[in-house]
Amino acid sequence: MANETRKGLNTNSNVYTIVYSAIMVIIVAFLLAFVYQSLKERQDANVALDKKKQILYSLNIRGLSDEDAAARYKEVVLSDGIVEGDQLPAVADAADNESTGFKLGSADYKEGKLAIFTCKVDGAMKYVVPVYGMGLWGPISGYIALDSDCETVYGAYFNHDSETAGLGAEIKDSQAWQEKFIGKKLFAEGTDGIALSVEKNVTDPSTQVDAVTGATLTSNGVRDMLKECLGKYVDFFKSQKSKEE
Repeated sequence: MANETRKGLNTNSNVYTIVYSAIMVIIVAFLLAFVYQSLKERQDANVALDKKKQILYSLNIRGLSDEDAAARYKEVVLSDGIVEGDQLPAVADAADNESTGFKLGSADYKEGKLAIFTCKVDGAMKYVVPVYGMGLWGPISGYIALDSDCETVYGAYFNHDSETAGLGAEIKDSQAWQEKFIGKKLFAEGTDGIALSVEKNVTDPSTQVDAVTGATLTSNGVRDMLKECLGKYVDFFKSQKSKEE
């Protein structure tokens, strides 16, 4: 019995290493999945709130707390939906106006689904449309708010994923630059397409905004984004304008 060799688990074997690693991977994956599911509702709520704030920014409503922003959005946004041709969606599908149009993103836009938000600010009707494009380093996006004539810009807000701080990032960080869009016209006399633009050399102050200094490519991205995205709403804009006249 003295010479009997006791056999146990060989922690130096390859089998042990593989089994141990597999068990640890499973445990970590389970924990990550659990944490993700636990936080998902809060994350979704934060994303929705950020979107509401961006829409409010385009309506020149800023500086609100999270709670006040959520309440103000519910008050201001009357409905959201998808534009079909020149037809405006009649009513919202949800009490908090987070239904059809609110849930859309850039992928839906590429599929031809055009979101629109019908709003009322200080008793006046406004329309907000989302825009999507590409900047120098990544995607850019924003919201353009229009007066009821669907021709005059009431306000604008732009966002980006990764533009250069102090240069291209100014499309998001500079409220003063965004406010330059207020009062600009979508259309120019004698033209059919979208004239609203961002230009290095402004030749038509009624439709053009000065480009961000030192950020030519990002400014060009905003210009292209406005022309392409707003261009898809032209039938709707002109239909609403005719109703105003």
